[in-house]
Amino acid sequence: MHISLNSSNIIFGWLLNFMPATAVGIIEMVLIALAYLTLFAVLGLYLVLMERKVAAWFQLRIGPNRVGFQGLLQTMADALKLVSKELTGTVKADKFLYNLAPYFVIISSLMALAVFPFTKNLQAFDINIGIFFLIAISSVGVIGILLGGWSSNNKFALIGAMRSGVQTISYELSIGLSLLTMILITGSLQLSEIIEVQKNGWLILQGHIPAIIAFMIYMIAGTAETNRAPFDMAEAESELGAGFHTEYSGMKFAYFFLAEFINMFIIAAIATTVFFGGWLSPFGITESIPWLGIFWFLAKTFVLVFLMMWFRWTFPRLRIDQLLTLEWKYLLPINLVNIVIMAVIVWLNLTIQY
Repeated sequence: MHISLNSSNIIFGWLLNFMPATAVGIIEMVLIALAYLTLFAVLGLYLVLMERKVAAWFQLRIGPNRVGFQGLLQTMADALKLVSKELTGTVKADKFLYNLAPYFVIISSLMALAVFPFTKNLQAFDINIGIFFLIAISSVGVIGILLGGWSSNNKFALIGAMRSGVQTISYELSIGLSLLTMILITGSLQLSEIIEVQKNGWLILQGHIPAIIAFMIYMIAGTAETNRAPFDMAEAESELGAGFHTEYSGMKFAYFFLAEFINMFIIAAIATTVFFGGWLSPFGITESIPWLGIFWFLAKTFVLVFLMMWFRWTFPRLRIDQLLTLEWKYLLPINLVNIVIMAVIVWLNLTIQY
């Protein structure tokens, strides 16, 4: 664990006077896990509300405005409804895999959150292969989607799951290559070190035009990776009902629904960390006020989340053949050329130094 806040050090130091170090370590891990679970739930509820408000704004509607002040408690009411709903399923479903699938999706999202440095001293797991870990763990979530679609024993759910598998595997290439383009500048996969490199300027500015191209490709591929419109072929309502989670209800449906929004936050948080300096302030005052880093990290991330929501309410849904053509015939070749150009820039030491 990398959390080294003064308050937590004081608390756990005090506990060492009464119990062995092993017990204190277990308590520390449990408390950190509970903190991240709380963050997970709050983020999910807030992002659902944000989606509804943004959709209403784009469509000149009011949006949620009844439950709580300006509708702020609407998603809380929806969460209570989902908790109390009966868990239904099909008789012919594979019960074990059907019940297991949502947990693959939710756990992979929760594990990804653990490696983000919200500030210099607020990071649960500062692993030296952070970017590689995020790419790897994001690939696990699609297993839950495939299991859920197949085990439901529903042809629409199966078609949605197959589409999601094809889509995720395809666009992971562009996500990985666009991030690798930026790693050429930093020379490290560790998220904390990537942010340290940006103290003299964000990577999107240091890397010239190839960095801007990498960011654009990353945002397009990241939107597709999360099955968000206009790339939501896995749950195309007009064709497949609800797609891969057609047969799910109650909290099992909520897990899939929540994971989509958390994954959107994760995609935006990776972009914030790699392209826009993470928790670093653009005015250079974060070091003197450490907790201000959380504000800057979340502010940058939510701007990118808003951009992804903007995509949804602007562009029409693509056909599955158009979706795959975009990746294999356009984004992937552009990415390969872009990474070569970035390698030449780094080799010639032409990155911008502030």
